[in-house]
Amino acid sequence: MTLERSGADVPVAIIGAGPVGVTAALLLARRGVRTLVLERHRDVYPLPRAVATDDEVRRILQAAGVGEEFTAVARPAKGLRLLDARHRLMAEFRRSELGPHGYAQTSMFDQPELERLLRDALARRPECELRGGVEVTGIGPDTTGPVRVTYRDDNGEHELWAEAVLGCDGANSLTREAVGAVWEDLRFEERWTVIDVRTRADVRCWEGVDQVCDPERPATFMRVGEDRYRWEFRLRDGEEAVRDLVAPWLPPSYDGDFDVVRETQYTFRARIADRWRSGRVFLLGDAAHLTPPFIGQGLCAGLRDAYNLAWKLARVLGQGGDERLLDTYESERKPHARHVIKLAVATGWAMTGGQDGAAALRRGLLAAACRIPGLTTLAGRALSPPLTPGPLVRRSLRRGLAGTHCPQPWITADGRTARLDEVLGDSFTILSAADPCPWLNALARALGTRAIPVTGLGDDGTLTAWMHTGRADAVLLRPDHVVMDVVPAGARAFTDSATWASLLHTTHSPLPTRRTAESSLLRSATR
Repeated sequence: MTLERSGADVPVAIIGAGPVGVTAALLLARRGVRTLVLERHRDVYPLPRAVATDDEVRRILQAAGVGEEFTAVARPAKGLRLLDARHRLMAEFRRSELGPHGYAQTSMFDQPELERLLRDALARRPECELRGGVEVTGIGPDTTGPVRVTYRDDNGEHELWAEAVLGCDGANSLTREAVGAVWEDLRFEERWTVIDVRTRADVRCWEGVDQVCDPERPATFMRVGEDRYRWEFRLRDGEEAVRDLVAPWLPPSYDGDFDVVRETQYTFRARIADRWRSGRVFLLGDAAHLTPPFIGQGLCAGLRDAYNLAWKLARVLGQGGDERLLDTYESERKPHARHVIKLAVATGWAMTGGQDGAAALRRGLLAAACRIPGLTTLAGRALSPPLTPGPLVRRSLRRGLAGTHCPQPWITADGRTARLDEVLGDSFTILSAADPCPWLNALARALGTRAIPVTGLGDDGTLTAWMHTGRADAVLLRPDHVVMDVVPAGARAFTDSATWASLLHTTHSPLPTRRTAESSLLRSATR
């Protein structure tokens, strides 16, 4: 086999057909990018693993084309409670059934059902091909040209060349080795047992997630489906039987049906790869980061990776975007993932209290802090922070809309009622508080999009209130509907257009600013 190649067999090869890999393929397909997904298993792994998602990620599944199907199999949850060792309430973090992204802020689901929905959607896309029953054996070398991928199946050894490779191959990632990444340990490692049960018992639950903050027996409990429940317990010597472990949640002397779907042991870890990219080879999901499950953000983080990278990669591969655009994947996602992991670790320590002499003091301080008015509401909003400033997020010392997602209300536009993202599509969009002025329209044309007044979208006032709260006269939305730049109230131009124009523009001429657009209009008027 040669190690040099002048062309690629496929634009993008994706290693791993779990939810992250398949979602990445679907998001790229929406933008016309062909993908080949390589997976060692021939079918969906049948046992439950991830069970929770948030409304931001529900929006990503909508973009992947399975939003309505997922709604049919998901179950809204009320939020998170911290309980003491006697199951007394310490704190409650409520989650709304309608969050800013247009879905329940927390939803419970069965991962095999989600994976089947995603694979069914993949089969309907001519841009996507899934090859199961193959083992990837090599990725590289790292050059400026196509990337070589070798794999074996029942018919022997094969190779292909791709313009980009996405490593969605889990915690034991071969791709991570290929990019030369190593784990950074974020200092959490505990062995837990996970028990998934089907029962018709009258299980005591509040339709949310319970975290039992007990250093002797920390536990997590949640209702996943109509008759499905999950318990997680930290392991210790002399383990009790399953019935004894879950007895505090069951009716006294219950002796009815109790089907253990899965009982397995995990080592919960907190780690993040020191690098997420080498050339056109990228890490996503568990290949890039590992988090304890205490706030239900493991799978969510991987789907955010796919959403962040897909539009940038599509723009570089097919729309003339600068290669530097791909650098923003790690610079945006890595700090976000680190924040979420640290929040999960903090929740884990709140549950266990640690094992040193100060553990009781920390638990007492936690209980006192949870009684501060408004603190639990604020903490509940911090699961997904804004993206950090950078080339694609306006730099500002003030807190504002930049780096956050635009809310997604139902709107009426072009004679139809739909969710906002369905109307905006996958391009850049300028939203203005009033009718757009000439320079905004000129900038929109240069980006191949349009400037839209929010008053003409027929929403319920959500967008108008959002822009008013953020003191914005206009916002530039990226294809992932993150606010990229802002025209502050009373200002007359975007602040960072010179920074991001060179990354996004598809020709050698600069994108118009307010001054150049108005000068052009003046010249036309005086001829």
